[in-house]
Amino acid sequence: MPMELPLDDEEASTDVDLKTQLIRFVMTGAGSAVLDYGLTMLLQYAVGAPFAVAKAGGFILGTTVAYLINRRWTFRAEPSAARFVAVLLLYATTFAVNVGLYAWLSTVWPETWLYSAGAFVVAQGVATVINFVVQRAVIFKIK
Repeated sequence: MPMELPLDDEEASTDVDLKTQLIRFVMTGAGSAVLDYGLTMLLQYAVGAPFAVAKAGGFILGTTVAYLINRRWTFRAEPSAARFVAVLLLYATTFAVNVGLYAWLSTVWPETWLYSAGAFVVAQGVATVINFVVQRAVIFKIK
């Protein structure tokens, strides 16, 4: 079974309205993006890791934290092995999109902190939209 956050004992309230889910998703995503961005910049500029390696490390940290919070708070869904597998497939897809866009933009634009931040925002934005749509429409409806 996947790791779980013990936030409360209420389970599986999947009838949270779209507006509430969207607000919670954005709040969770903002916090997770800070972790992602922080680790990405640390690995890229302090450690000297290649673009894709730096972004991969940040992505893994950020998406793991986001999933754990979104499952319990945003979508209030019960644990499910099927859902966990679906999330892994979704995250593999958004990983490729996010890291690929970041690495590509990092080679197209000059390598400066400002352009790295822009590449991060574009890659993160595209992956976030994909994540929300698929999680709301598919993943958190799985039992």
